Amino acid sequence: MTLGEVFRLLLPEAILLITGVVVLCVDLVWRDDEKKTHWIPGLALIGLGLAMAATILLWGTTPTTVLAMMAVDPFALFFKIVAIACVMLVILAAVPYLQGRTRYRGEFYSLLVFACLAISLASSAINLISVYLAMEFLSITSYVLAGYLRDDKKSNEAGLKYFLYGAVASAIMLYGMSLLYGATGTTDLAEIAQLLMAGGQSMYWLAVSAIVMMLAGFGFKIVLAPFHQWSPDTYEGAPTPVTAFLSVGSKAAGFAIMMRVFLTALADFRWGFGWMAFLIALSIISMALGNLIALRQTNIKRMLAYSSIGHAGFIAIGFICLATEVENAFLGMNGTLFYLFAYLFTNLAAFTAVIAVESYTGSAEIKDYRGMVKRAPVIAGVLLVALLSLAGIPGTGGFLSKFLVFGSAIQFKTPQTYSLAIVGIIASVIAAFYYLNVVRQMFFERADEGAEPIQVGRGLQVGLAVTAVAILVVGLYPQPFIEFATKSMGMLGVF
Repeated sequence: MTLGEVFRLLLPEAILLITGVVVLCVDLVWRDDEKKTHWIPGLALIGLGLAMAATILLWGTTPTTVLAMMAVDPFALFFKIVAIACVMLVILAAVPYLQGRTRYRGEFYSLLVFACLAISLASSAINLISVYLAMEFLSITSYVLAGYLRDDKKSNEAGLKYFLYGAVASAIMLYGMSLLYGATGTTDLAEIAQLLMAGGQSMYWLAVSAIVMMLAGFGFKIVLAPFHQWSPDTYEGAPTPVTAFLSVGSKAAGFAIMMRVFLTALADFRWGFGWMAFLIALSIISMALGNLIALRQTNIKRMLAYSSIGHAGFIAIGFICLATEVENAFLGMNGTLFYLFAYLFTNLAAFTAVIAVESYTGSAEIKDYRGMVKRAPVIAGVLLVALLSLAGIPGTGGFLSKFLVFGSAIQFKTPQTYSLAIVGIIASVIAAFYYLNVVRQMFFERADEGAEPIQVGRGLQVGLAVTAVAILVVGLYPQPFIEFATKSMGMLGVF
């Protein structure tokens, strides 16, 4: 492979790296704070747009390996598109939020771009070393972003808790990876699969031990219970744009890494007492615990944090019920990818609305959303669409997402997967209660006396419009997006 071909295949990552560095340097040398407020995020958005174009141009490229540690395949390109779209929408929402909260805004956008680069690298990683480095790269940028508001005690607490939990989860995951390396003498995922199978029964319990330990790290990133303890406090205390990024971008990276590692290196340890059994248990616990505790929340960011735990359980169902031989729409993994794509716009719509309200009122309490339809009808409308999608109401992307993952569980026809579908449906009904409680506050409760109309900046207006339209388009005309998710299942050396 020539140097030019390598550069072409890694062009999205190269653009993201250059963009992050340029944004950081321009912020250092430009002294006009007023002009920087709009030009710096604009520069970041231009770089992200170029990276998105480079990623789309790679679509259709024959799956191949680059530098022996990265794959360029539809699976990796799917997650790069999700990551770039996520960061672009987060930056649009962050511009008005950061004003008045911190002087150091340029570094914030630069860190978001670097986090996007980390997700891109993680989705392509096919070697334990590149998997770990990409995940730690994402973790370090996320720790800094979570505690970014240095004068805010809640933000400091969020960053510290995220770091402490993350360090422990990372250490446990790395120990699991070291077991695989010690048993096989290689860090390449495909070679690990071959050598584990050649080792026979003697390798079985060692592989199971590695699976359990690596699940601690993957579960931490995707917020699966019981590895979720950090999320409520971190989601509440972190800057709300960072919370939005963690709820979508970090979760997507965790699923990308978990699916790549388990399907490439440990595919033969799926059945019996393998990773499928562990994920079934974690999925059920997450759906039940996340939605039940969310019922008691009075802060909308904490409510969405526990909701995110429940959705992690829903998303995992598709991966658990993976079926490649059955020729129908319920392939499991395409449901997971479709869910992640729809969840991108759904959760970002909800958090963009929360950012708009919080930027104006300084509050994230659910009771402060009373009478929102009169104070800010656009915000109330977008948040209504987002909450209906999160609840899985027909006509939204959230409904099709749950339909695909529950359908894959029922199609699998085993008692365990039937139980997944039953728990998921019951959890969805429970979730509808606390989502509709927010709707009740916005549309059927009176606003406090003296409450003023909420003004929405241009960046937030664009973010609200894009996410709301995307939720409805994905829900009402899903076929192109289902095909996109199905084609994105192509993983180097697996499918």
